[in-house]
Amino acid sequence: MSQPHDPPAKLFTRDFLLAGLANLFISMVFYLLMTSMALYAVDRFQASDSAAGLAASIFVIGSVTARLFAGKLLQVLGRKRLTVISLCLFVLASMMYLFSGTLWLLLVVRFVHGMAFGAGNTAIATAVQSIIPSARRSEGTGYFGLSTTLSTAVGPFLAVLLAANGNYTSVFVFCSISSAAALLICLLIRMPEPRPTTERHVSHVRRGSFIRSIVSPAALPISLVILVCGVAYSGIISFLAPFLISSSMAEAASWFFVVYAITVLVSRLFAGRIQDRRGDNAIMYPLLVIFALGMAALAFDPSNLSVVSAAALTGLGFGALMPCAQAIAVNAVSPAELGIATSTFFLMLDVGIGFGPVALGLVIPHLGYTGMFGALTVLSVLGIGMYFQVHGRHARGSRGNAV
Repeated sequence: MSQPHDPPAKLFTRDFLLAGLANLFISMVFYLLMTSMALYAVDRFQASDSAAGLAASIFVIGSVTARLFAGKLLQVLGRKRLTVISLCLFVLASMMYLFSGTLWLLLVVRFVHGMAFGAGNTAIATAVQSIIPSARRSEGTGYFGLSTTLSTAVGPFLAVLLAANGNYTSVFVFCSISSAAALLICLLIRMPEPRPTTERHVSHVRRGSFIRSIVSPAALPISLVILVCGVAYSGIISFLAPFLISSSMAEAASWFFVVYAITVLVSRLFAGRIQDRRGDNAIMYPLLVIFALGMAALAFDPSNLSVVSAAALTGLGFGALMPCAQAIAVNAVSPAELGIATSTFFLMLDVGIGFGPVALGLVIPHLGYTGMFGALTVLSVLGIGMYFQVHGRHARGSRGNAV
């Protein structure tokens, strides 16, 4: 008689659901302010286009700065303490928008707010990886990421609704309330801490280089793949709307992201399960190819068919790619190094999405929008080759109970 299979480890625990809810509030604040900040800087301070763009993007610069040190801070302070400290600063920064009377003060607040976001987001994401059963890590990471996906739709919608007629005070009040809610929820989450390291390990870390204390060598290769894909995706975030407007398809820009969000939600219902059961390559190669096809759909004069196809393909590709790649990153390290691995992953993602538009803005005058998306298609294809080199050729089958 065949042996009965062990029941799958429980995924949707109290702490997992609370962490997802807290992440929803934090991410919603991020997307709400990213959507409205440039226009606010122009309306409130008569900022130039470049200054308005900086008011939006300096948040990402602050986030990148914090992620450089978040992994080390997790080892020193612990997950719960860093989360609480970061979210206290997150709440304070959200409130300070109401008292920022000059553009320079606004920029300072945005930078500090970004640092609080980067540190807090890294701490929560690290804690979640220790809450998720190792045998269901890809599936759990995908479900946790749904909170971020939902915020990409809710945040911009609320920005338009609350900022109607220039009423930005309601935007900042809502962000302050959401930030406080995230803090209160995180106080209730039980966050497992890694086991104390041995004296030998501590001595080794102290003698280690500064770079090794902020970047995980084991997680860096797959994180570089995400950096490349993040640069490609940043072209959609920053330039899809002006591309479609210039092609007399302004309405298509709004429902592009609706289709994108729906596809991401659907993809995360099965992508993680495939990765956990069949191995990394079984899902990563198809997702990378699908993402490249989505970018290619934008490399032609737009039509309703091409825009819908691009939305669905990039949503399935990039949307599911992030949690699957993150699972690879955290599975490459020991439990004690989860913080640095998570920080490394999101650092590379922030660099790609945050600084990609700067480089692409220099390309557009020479190639145009379709040429730029064509170049990003090539970059996406190179991402497939990079994945093969850094992980695909070494990957095994199903993960089983890997760390």
